[in-house]
Amino acid sequence: MELWPSRSLALLLLCAAGALLLLPAGEPGSWGRALPPLLLLLAGGAALLRLCARPLALRRAPERVGYLPERGCSRRQAARRARRSRRAGDLPPLYPNGWFRLLDSHGLPRGGVRSLAALGEQVAVFRALDGQVYVVDAYCPHLGANLAAGGRVVGNCIECPFHGWQFRGEDGKCTTIPYAEKVPDFAKIKTWPSCEVNGMILVWYHCDGVDPVWTVPEQEEITSKEWVYRGHTEHFVNAHIQEIPENAADFAHLSFLHEPVFMSGVDLRFTHSKLWESMKHCWKGEWQPEPEPNKHCSLLMVKHSLTVFGKHFSWMDFAVRARQVGPGLVYLTFEHAFLGRGIILQSVTPVEPLLQHVVHRIYYQRNMPAVIPKFILKVECVQFERDIMIWNNKQYLSKPLLVKEDSAIQRHRRWFAQFYSENSTRFTFQKGGVDW
Repeated sequence: MELWPSRSLALLLLCAAGALLLLPAGEPGSWGRALPPLLLLLAGGAALLRLCARPLALRRAPERVGYLPERGCSRRQAARRARRSRRAGDLPPLYPNGWFRLLDSHGLPRGGVRSLAALGEQVAVFRALDGQVYVVDAYCPHLGANLAAGGRVVGNCIECPFHGWQFRGEDGKCTTIPYAEKVPDFAKIKTWPSCEVNGMILVWYHCDGVDPVWTVPEQEEITSKEWVYRGHTEHFVNAHIQEIPENAADFAHLSFLHEPVFMSGVDLRFTHSKLWESMKHCWKGEWQPEPEPNKHCSLLMVKHSLTVFGKHFSWMDFAVRARQVGPGLVYLTFEHAFLGRGIILQSVTPVEPLLQHVVHRIYYQRNMPAVIPKFILKVECVQFERDIMIWNNKQYLSKPLLVKEDSAIQRHRRWFAQFYSENSTRFTFQKGGVDW
């Protein structure tokens, strides 16, 4: 992206030169006749530049994906009805213990403050002038003002916009009360353990207040800038967080839900249409938990191939290594013979009961055209949105009816149970449902 200005100028000059070639030499009024094609070429050049150079940025609203349309209803109304009528089942605790993404690093400059909802809490995230990031409770213990709604950073403290109380990001201790002779020792706010890895700011959550017991692994190729950022997608899923990683152990759904080619779209009523039935994705997977000291991790190995009229096209073969790190992070690394190497970082953050914010960020080899990773991310987005239609409408079954071939699902549930504490609270819907 550092070559953006020079690339833009070169492309615009090329388009202008092409338009000049359309001018009938020596004829009066030729400039007027050439103006429409000139504008058309400039617009086409700008669109081409956006496609080839700018990172993909796709953000879906909660009601935009995963709900069936209803006659006479807007998307929002149809989603609302589906949520209210749904029976979610006997759910596990709402918030597992682990690291969760709050926002991207570039979204918080030095001296910046953000108010965010996550894990049923409202937090204030700020970056001190020395570059260190801190996460604290959003509300001032004095009279309840939101520190991130007008508050500012002073050194390594956040200042309340209501009365100017300043709280240290490191331990939450109040260091200054402008109108008081003495700062009480008990004047402080809650601080949350946080870290900044792979271009993300993450927070540690534990229902018992236990300090982090494992760290977020750093992706060396991202840190060294060998792989560069090429785009992201954002979705909201109305389901329990456990439903999303559990798909890794559900191999049967790969061969059915994700078999239709991506061109058949995301509406599950039409993905098995005859128009695209000649093309099929083929998937083979194997899921395993990792041993100590990485028992908080699991690994899914997936092999993909494509068939057209039953014929295998080897140039579309690729392998994906999906490593789940805790309940909310997945590292999807992939390698192709001539399309190169890259990674998709998936983060799942519970916002509130049964609402998950899911972000996919792709990093790819610097020497590969940006259109390649953007295409990969778009295809991944299509497949993920098929899952969303299932998650948004399904019921969680604590005792599912499984066959022998589903044994990995039960093993995955035993592995995921480590992220729940004995003190975790379970969640039960009232009759009639909940409107989120």
